[in-house]
Amino acid sequence: MRAYRFTLRPLTAFGSALAGDTLFGQLCWTLRNIHGEARLTELLQGYAGGSPFAVLSDAFPHNFLPLPCLPSFLWADDISKKQRKAMRWILAEHLGKTPDQWLNNAVDDEAAYGQGLDPSQGPYAPCAQAQPHNSINRLSGATDENFTPYAAAGIWHHPATRLTVYAVLDEKRLDAATLRSAMEMLGKLGYGRDASTGLGKFDLEGELEALPEPAGSRAFLTLAPCAPQGLGYDAEKSFYQIKTHFGRHGDMAALSGNPFKKPLLMAQTGAVFSLPRQTVRLYLGQGISGVSTIDARAVHQGYAPVVPLPDSLFSENAGEAV
Repeated sequence: MRAYRFTLRPLTAFGSALAGDTLFGQLCWTLRNIHGEARLTELLQGYAGGSPFAVLSDAFPHNFLPLPCLPSFLWADDISKKQRKAMRWILAEHLGKTPDQWLNNAVDDEAAYGQGLDPSQGPYAPCAQAQPHNSINRLSGATDENFTPYAAAGIWHHPATRLTVYAVLDEKRLDAATLRSAMEMLGKLGYGRDASTGLGKFDLEGELEALPEPAGSRAFLTLAPCAPQGLGYDAEKSFYQIKTHFGRHGDMAALSGNPFKKPLLMAQTGAVFSLPRQTVRLYLGQGISGVSTIDARAVHQGYAPVVPLPDSLFSENAGEAV
């Protein structure tokens, strides 16, 4: 397995946030449409048994990672709960500091998305704005006496925004060039909700950047939602917030009689999972099968790319805290 990262340039508003598990699902459909269903079936062999061909992260502000999820008593006492909630991002280099310093080096959305840009040209943080829509009679192509306008929220990015996505690849099954071409196609077609109406389009900038082999560690920061259940992580030194994922089928399956998947309980991005001993990991979690009532082959990405955290997390003082 090899870790990569690549840069996205948003071209339109997004109907859905760029989440790793949803992005993986759309990657699968894109690979199927380019290379055929047999090729996708081959790639997914062993997926739910701990052998993923690709693991994708959420999209983050360029050069930033999510602030690790840790108990509030590990943070500095002079920072309020409201401030802590806003400080969502941290540079990877600052994760080398002791955990009690992480929050002091964290920044909010505006600072992360606007790093290195002219402040007078901001604000740079993504914003959610409602887009008005009209209900159209598909027979007449116009509104009628049952005219029912509605608004749907979209996530808008500043034109200068660049987003980073991390990918872990089994290069024997899927190489970086194939992933790039598939992501390029996905960006042209659109990602997430309302892609068919023009939302979710992006460009890839440059080539995929291969990352160096990570150092060994006992604790890891997750870069996508994941499923940690039953995998033997150290419960006393693992911290996360949960989310319930209500998934939908994509592409042509979205037009089926039942486009909805089964709800899944996931650990949110930014979780900290610890292992009994030091090891080298590129991803954690598991592939999830049985998520669909209409297609037994459907799977969900319960894996997440990870970043190793320093051993200072297990120093004498930190050990007492966690």
